[in-house]
Amino acid sequence: MIELEKAVESILASIPAPKSEVIPLAEACGRVVAEKILALTDLPPFDNSAVDGYAVLAREVASASSQNPVSLLLAGRIAAGENFSGELSPGQCIRIFTGSTLPRGADAVVMQEDTRNDANPSHKILFLDSAKPWENVRFRGEDVKRGAEIVAPGERLGAAHIALLAAGGTAQVTVNRRPSVALLATGSELKEGGSPLAPGQIYESNRAALAPLIAAASALPQIFPIVPDDAEATRAALSRAFGDCDIVITCGGVSVGEMDFVKSAFEELGGHLEFWKVAIKPGRPFVFGRHGDKLLFGLPGNPVSAFVTFLLLARPALLRWQGAAKVSLPASLGILAEPFSNSDNRRHFMRVALDSKGKVRSAGTQASHLLSSLALAEGLVDMPPRTTLAAGSTVQVLRWE
Repeated sequence: MIELEKAVESILASIPAPKSEVIPLAEACGRVVAEKILALTDLPPFDNSAVDGYAVLAREVASASSQNPVSLLLAGRIAAGENFSGELSPGQCIRIFTGSTLPRGADAVVMQEDTRNDANPSHKILFLDSAKPWENVRFRGEDVKRGAEIVAPGERLGAAHIALLAAGGTAQVTVNRRPSVALLATGSELKEGGSPLAPGQIYESNRAALAPLIAAASALPQIFPIVPDDAEATRAALSRAFGDCDIVITCGGVSVGEMDFVKSAFEELGGHLEFWKVAIKPGRPFVFGRHGDKLLFGLPGNPVSAFVTFLLLARPALLRWQGAAKVSLPASLGILAEPFSNSDNRRHFMRVALDSKGKVRSAGTQASHLLSSLALAEGLVDMPPRTTLAAGSTVQVLRWE
């Protein structure tokens, strides 16, 4: 039985080198960048106004107040998107809007709320407040300098990355290809939803749970039909899955029972088992193997075990397959609201719920077949073997959403 860290290390060492492709930026959210991305332009690309108001020379309104307004001649108007070819002269102001180019000669913008139109018809503006040099001015390149690295290889693009790249004029990006992932569930007792159950049958749920987790890791799930507990049927299903997909994930059929055929069928197809059994709870009967440059993840059949082993062992592989630098689950700290205990000789990844104050509680009974506590859970707490943690202890909560 292998320790979790050793298992993950072995899996990640088996991942083939990623292959890249060029895609439109609009399709790139969640994808892993294959090469560094440089800023194509300064952001902002020109000095501009941060408010609606009037461009001025700061020294000319330094004494302005509501009791002693300063009057300046209105010399023009610059709307956002317009190119202003003139220059501000002493004694003048120019109407300007948020995002408008700062005219030459100006060094500050006074908000329109701090001004009013002069009563006389000479097109003068009264300034009721002072402005410091460069007040309300956004400077060219103050956000990003042209040529600066804005995304590093191995980063997953989020919505904020997409916004930054779009603002800089990027239209397409080079990312690493996503793996196609076959999802198989084994078990003669399993039934597809929507049809009545015969005695002894249950509805299959693992593929439904794992498909969105695979998609959340930016991989491409393909759901295959349920495989009965039969050696030939298992071989045929695995053969089809490896023919169609880069990675195969099975649920069930990896223990030591007479009806567990995944390991033997995989080897008969030429696959090589790297290890079997991981020292964690839930999820000890876990299989990892290689079939050429393709991978097999044999998850336990119990739904919580399948869910947890996917998160801890398969998810990192899907991300690294795409070249991701960070493959661990996101984590946050919390405070136990109640004692936690693990009497087992294996690490126990306990399902937990968190409240708005960061208090951590058990999400319910921790048996590996109970989906109700998984549905209530918002994370996992890694409890070491034969350990009790008192209420008030600080713990790390592993999140999947």
